[in-house]
Amino acid sequence: MRYRVIVNPAAGRGAAAAAVPAIQAHLRNLGLAFELVYTERRWHAAELARAAACDGVDIIVAVGGDGTVNEVLNGLVMARDDHPSVFPALGVLSTGRGNDFAFALGIPTELEAGCRVLAQAQRRPIDIGYVTGGDDSVGRYFGNGVGIGFDAVVGFVAARQPHLKGFLCYIVATLKTILLYYEAPLVSIEYAGRNIEQPTLMISVMNGQRMGGGFMMAPQGDPADGHLNLCIARQVPRLRILTMIPHFMRGTQATQAPITTARTDHIAVTALQGNLPAHADGETLATATQKLEITLVPQLIDVIAPTRASQRTKGH
Repeated sequence: MRYRVIVNPAAGRGAAAAAVPAIQAHLRNLGLAFELVYTERRWHAAELARAAACDGVDIIVAVGGDGTVNEVLNGLVMARDDHPSVFPALGVLSTGRGNDFAFALGIPTELEAGCRVLAQAQRRPIDIGYVTGGDDSVGRYFGNGVGIGFDAVVGFVAARQPHLKGFLCYIVATLKTILLYYEAPLVSIEYAGRNIEQPTLMISVMNGQRMGGGFMMAPQGDPADGHLNLCIARQVPRLRILTMIPHFMRGTQATQAPITTARTDHIAVTALQGNLPAHADGETLATATQKLEITLVPQLIDVIAPTRASQRTKGH
């Protein structure tokens, strides 16, 4: 079994680079055959993953946060387009701020435990989302979720806070965004035979469960259930946004009148007035676009992750 470990040294404000000696020691202790490479620029992880897949590597490991994982899974999909017989699995060692993709699959964020999961090499097929309409003309695949509107701006603000880490970074960014991003665009939202037109503060399109390291946008989300989970928030006053934050942290926002939840395998969002800032897995799709279309692709890649039975045993 061959492993290629792709490290984004900038992830987690340098936490990924700092973790490399420990990762190497754990993998050697487990007797794994691995090569370790570093990214040097944006999208480099996708290029390295694509090359590793075409080189016949069995498991390609993303070391970083959700953005690094996103690039690696895009590289895996590109490799499959090049060579349909190529089918390596995605592994994850979490050193980022949110680590929401790992959370959705029960992958431990503690490095030694994460390395043990890699050694067990249990492959789980998962669904992947695909979004078009952002700055990238060819579209982008995502593993955890797409945020449109308020939560996208939260991510942009969080990225500009170099001295804060983890969930605290996103909490502070949320409070700042309440002041910065208030006038919600008028949008048309089409999904599952429905069409909603309303001023909309936020649309979360989830394959996983969580965003921002602690906001449970889709508590029942499952990356292998063949569905995207929607969480749509219509425009509300600033004070009402503040009162809803605890609900998003607990995953109880569906009880609140401004929130609509649903499941679908396709959604189109169009700005009728204003524009749409958006991210995929924390990576900027667009700061201002007019239309996004998102589709679920079932069982597209394999991930190295604990089985559901072992997750239940450990209380995931």
